[in-house]
Amino acid sequence: MQARRMVQAIMGTIHCMPTARAAFHYGWVNLVLAALAMVATLPGRTQGLGLVTEPLLADWGMDRVMFATVNFWATLVGALLCLPVGRLTDRAGPRLVITLVTFALGAAVVAMSRTTSLPVLFVTLTLTRALGQSALSVVSLALVGKWFARRLNLAMGIFAVLVAMGFIGAFPAVGAAVLSHGWRTAWFWVGIGVALLGPIAWLLVRDKPTGDDVEALALQPSDLTLGQALRTWAFWLFALASSAFGLVYSGIALFNQSILELRGFPAETYHRTLVVSTMVGLVCNFGAGWLGQKWPMQRLIGIGMAVLAASLAGLPMVRTGLHVDLYASAMGAAGGIVTVVFFSVWGQMFGRTHLGRIQGCAQAATVVASAVGPLLLAGTLARTGSYDLLFFGLAGVVSMLGIASWLVPSPVREGLLS
Repeated sequence: MQARRMVQAIMGTIHCMPTARAAFHYGWVNLVLAALAMVATLPGRTQGLGLVTEPLLADWGMDRVMFATVNFWATLVGALLCLPVGRLTDRAGPRLVITLVTFALGAAVVAMSRTTSLPVLFVTLTLTRALGQSALSVVSLALVGKWFARRLNLAMGIFAVLVAMGFIGAFPAVGAAVLSHGWRTAWFWVGIGVALLGPIAWLLVRDKPTGDDVEALALQPSDLTLGQALRTWAFWLFALASSAFGLVYSGIALFNQSILELRGFPAETYHRTLVVSTMVGLVCNFGAGWLGQKWPMQRLIGIGMAVLAASLAGLPMVRTGLHVDLYASAMGAAGGIVTVVFFSVWGQMFGRTHLGRIQGCAQAATVVASAVGPLLLAGTLARTGSYDLLFFGLAGVVSMLGIASWLVPSPVREGLLS
């Protein structure tokens, strides 16, 4: 008996000793693949479609009002795909869903580049919105959220930086291809590139953690269902805050040049704001990822809303180049913070079992808001001759969301998973 106790003590000591080399966490591979998938949403996003809008309108002889209306409804219809894709991700796993969605998105983009039928163009445009901005966004975020527990905020900060760097490289590359070879040829090869991500995902993506990764994720509070999440104040705080940012960003991103030109600034100033806001946003991605490990997410989103409100309230008073840089910096900082929070909060607060459904519901809200944003700005300009009234109103709404963030508690998740 004494010898047995000695052996158990020795084995326990060996088990507790640190290994010479820590086991590699495969979640980092999934994170890189998820970032690639998010960049592959480019043809379904407003900024991506903006790269081909002008030549597409010229090719089809279509007016802007008609295209804007079609784009609005395509975005709303596309938002309907968020929930079923989230449910499928929870049941079948991210590997299968990413593979299918990237292949389908690539095929839709290729078909859009080759069609000579206006109805087919509208159908393929709707599919790029549904499969890109909605479906692929949901599954790429869920892939990261299902693999990280203690370091989720840091992982999402790194994920946000990788995505931003990917878009920084993709936008000018696609734009140059459109100018050099025409929108149809450029869009065709974009579709091929997106479709090729499918087999890569099938080979490399893993659905569920194994070994030590399972232990790390198992020691988390019990997960909430979508219905339980929808009954919490926290879900609506973060969904509305993210949607408010999406509404503001989509509207300003589409009409930023017009906004600055009304204040007497040339197009070059608009181009400079893109650089400034992107650089500040990248820094804030890292900062928000680090702070998210130390602060409650409510405090972090509150800071993001405060910075966004200050940017909106200050925009109508912009007069000098310095003012423009300060405005661009504030927008970039708010975007950097809100992006990381949106990426990480759902898994952290509500768990991973139903993450696809919960994230899909939140994504649908942001997609709808992003469709409404440009219409609000355009309508305000048409009625008042200025955007200022809307900016002040949005600043008030965002400020109230910021105040609410300090009052809303985290959802209660009882028990531990076995």
